[in-house]
Amino acid sequence: MAALRRITTCLSLLRSSARVLFSSRNTAVHKPWKWTNILYTSIASLTVGGGLCAIPFKQVENLSHDSLIRRAASLVTDSSSTFLSQTTLALIDAITEYSKAVHTLIALQKRYLESLGKLTQTEEDTIWQVIIGQRAEVSDRQDECRRFQSTWVNAVKLCETAAEAAYTSGAEHASITVMTNIQVAQSQVNEAQKLSADADKKLAETKAMEVERVAQYTGSLQNNEEEEEVPEAYLRED
Repeated sequence: MAALRRITTCLSLLRSSARVLFSSRNTAVHKPWKWTNILYTSIASLTVGGGLCAIPFKQVENLSHDSLIRRAASLVTDSSSTFLSQTTLALIDAITEYSKAVHTLIALQKRYLESLGKLTQTEEDTIWQVIIGQRAEVSDRQDECRRFQSTWVNAVKLCETAAEAAYTSGAEHASITVMTNIQVAQSQVNEAQKLSADADKKLAETKAMEVERVAQYTGSLQNNEEEEEVPEAYLRED
């Protein structure tokens, strides 16, 4: 009941304010801003028992073209920064998985070289099948890195364009923020690429070692065959 009385009182006061406003139209028609002042003053004074009648009137902000452009530029920098962060994360994960695959391949090849000449033909075929499968895994991971690398480069270019647009439109803070994000992303990717470069270097060293060891092993087999054939030749001459 108290709430109903309060609403009724508010409506009555509004009607009174409206009558005052429209009765003033003839004397203040050349100053329409007075009507707004009268209406806001009447609404602000509507109290029942010390409480204000909550009527949601909000004055709309008058934005200029420059202000709207700055806001739009800030939105573009936010979106491009999100795109950059997602592609950076994807690229770093891809590089990390590639590095792991390379190290696994290196371990398999070293194991094979250590067992060279000690394996049966079946065991050697089995380990070679595993090595071939791991090489395919390395190739797939490398292709994934290249794909994400291309997307990441596009994201960096997009952020640079957004930063330039934000700066020229007057949104300097947004421009600085996105440029900082670019620097952080480049630093993170560089660190990941150092790990993959180190893995590639070790893989190249392992391949060179493999060629050398296999050549030595093949040479030793040929020597053994020649040594075994020499006594047979002497026997035939006898």
